[in-house]
Amino acid sequence: MDSPDGPVLTGPEAVLASLDPEQREVAVASRGPVCVLAGAGTGKTRAVAHRIAYSVATGVVDPGRVLAVTFTTRAAGELRGRLRQLGSSAVPDAGMERVQALTFHAAALRQLTHFWPSTVGGPPPRVLDSKISLVSEAARRLRLSAALPELRDAATEIEWAKVSQVRPDDYPEASSKSARTGPFTPVILARLYAGYEELRRERHLVDFESVLELTAAILADNPLAAASVRARYSYFVVDEYQDVNPLQKLLLDAWLGDCDDLCVVGDPRQTIYSFTGATPAFLTSFAVEFPAATVIKLVRNYRSTPQVVALANRVSGMTGASRLGVSGLGVSGLSASPLGVAALSGLAGRLTRTRQGTALVAQRAAGPEPEFDEFDDEPAEAASVARRAAALIEAGLPAREIAVLLRTNAQTPAYEQALGEAGVAFQVRGAERFFDRAEVRQAVGLIRAAARSASAQDDPAGHVRPILSGTGLTAAGPAGRGKARERWESLEALAQLADEFFAASPRASLADLAAELVHRSAIGQAPALDGVTLGSLHAAKGLEWEAVFLPGLTDGTMPIIYAKTDEAIEEERRLLYVGVTRARLRLYLSWALARSAGGRGTRQPSRFLDGVRPAARPARSGQRRSGPASPERPPGLPGSPLFLRLREWRRGIAKEQGVPAYVVFSDATLAVIADRRPASTAELAAIPGVGQVKLDRYGAAVLALCAGSAQTGGG
Repeated sequence: MDSPDGPVLTGPEAVLASLDPEQREVAVASRGPVCVLAGAGTGKTRAVAHRIAYSVATGVVDPGRVLAVTFTTRAAGELRGRLRQLGSSAVPDAGMERVQALTFHAAALRQLTHFWPSTVGGPPPRVLDSKISLVSEAARRLRLSAALPELRDAATEIEWAKVSQVRPDDYPEASSKSARTGPFTPVILARLYAGYEELRRERHLVDFESVLELTAAILADNPLAAASVRARYSYFVVDEYQDVNPLQKLLLDAWLGDCDDLCVVGDPRQTIYSFTGATPAFLTSFAVEFPAATVIKLVRNYRSTPQVVALANRVSGMTGASRLGVSGLGVSGLSASPLGVAALSGLAGRLTRTRQGTALVAQRAAGPEPEFDEFDDEPAEAASVARRAAALIEAGLPAREIAVLLRTNAQTPAYEQALGEAGVAFQVRGAERFFDRAEVRQAVGLIRAAARSASAQDDPAGHVRPILSGTGLTAAGPAGRGKARERWESLEALAQLADEFFAASPRASLADLAAELVHRSAIGQAPALDGVTLGSLHAAKGLEWEAVFLPGLTDGTMPIIYAKTDEAIEEERRLLYVGVTRARLRLYLSWALARSAGGRGTRQPSRFLDGVRPAARPARSGQRRSGPASPERPPGLPGSPLFLRLREWRRGIAKEQGVPAYVVFSDATLAVIADRRPASTAELAAIPGVGQVKLDRYGAAVLALCAGSAQTGGG
């Protein structure tokens, strides 16, 4: 077909035409094992979609034999959309719509349902919407008193155990080795886990972990079923490979068999779900498992301005040359090493602790510098964030293009209040379990019931809002904030989700929508309304906004206080990196020195900001000046004799206790101690970074060092 400007390019070259050099390298690497290390905002979905299209266009694979696995339905939908676009332009009539882009759970559930009657017998089990009800019943059988928060935490522990392939009898030992902190003792949790599994089997139910496990078991035990799957799929793509857990890897291996046409995509710097059982070991050791693997890095960031990218590189420790990563070890060197499972585990741990990858390279035009602000207290910080968000909206930025990302759910209420008082509409993402809300459970139940009606098949998209109107959805929502407004927002969010679902999948049924809602409930993927997004850093993964606020960046919150090991601290650093890389244009980072108005300003800015934030900036109203007067390594002090003696003492204590030196005291705190030379417990306690625990543990030794310095006249 020709256009007024000349012939329209189609075929393989059309697929490659719009790609950058690294993306093109991904696309043409169409056979064998391929590992794509894709930095934030580097166009990984684009690269993967074009790789599939190029392989189809060149006859490498039939589109119907491609299975692309993602972690969220949103990501699967985005990939399907890109493939449809390529199918209608670059490779028309190639059958791109036959490519399967599914989540792990969706693919496994289809196979489990299909093979169950012929391999196990009888009707397939029903999928459990939520673990809470069975966990609650198991707790009652054990005469265990537990409120909803404890039940949720117990369900989380059961999920971790199942994805890690830990059985109830093995849970106490495994949880101890992994430093898990559940709501009950490990022995009690093991009994609760066993009781939950017993109830689940009695009632012929499967949870989402069981779906994966049973599917893998059927394929392992039934050669005909395995052959059927491998005849159907012979070309695999797995997204977010750094977040794969052992159970998902088990299923992937069952799918693969002897096939090595596997392309994995991931970013070690975005490994933030280790607490759920996910592990980057499969990504970082990919070249060990597949010695012939092609390893490609995507480093051109198309999302963010050079200013945001530069900050992301500094936060992650990537300020220039490539650090150790998968390819940094050398593929040939890895392939020559006959490593066993234990060695692989050790290698993965070492790689995880090392800041991996290559610095991102910004492709956008310059923008404003990220802003750093220090406040006297949290209320002042929250009020400032709300005022700035309101100003951005007033200047024309849509509210949905603004996000306030927090480390913990406990921080959320203060920002809900501040945004509400500033008249800023907002939506909470990740802080509350959307699908646990009563109105949402009721609405999903009605949709599932309607899906069983023959009349609902005529116009499934048109049935949703009438169904939801029966639960309280109206054309316009109630004014103000309150329970009625929150209920309406939940229902409207479901309605909008349904609109988007049917727009992306016009041939889908109401049953497909019901399955989508059940899956979203299982993975905690809530829909969104227009308004400033207020959510957790973990929930922000894979999303982006024009303007991002990252408040609460103090030691104890970022990194979180219970991150004790080097690995845990590095995961916290990666979490901040994820937050920074969510911003396209504007980025605001802040911290408060006290929790309450008028409180003692004893907090310190996050250690991850050391060497990253400016030394000083003008103070705002309600904000302290950030500069030499704050605990920021006063000029000349790091070389003073007292400072050096304090550091030497700290080194010995850290070695004796087997902890990193900064766990004892940070350099910034030692610098202030050396400057002030406290002569009493009260004076030492007034120094930021010296809490009661550290005062009790180290106070006498520090005061003795300061007293010795004063007697000798040392600096």
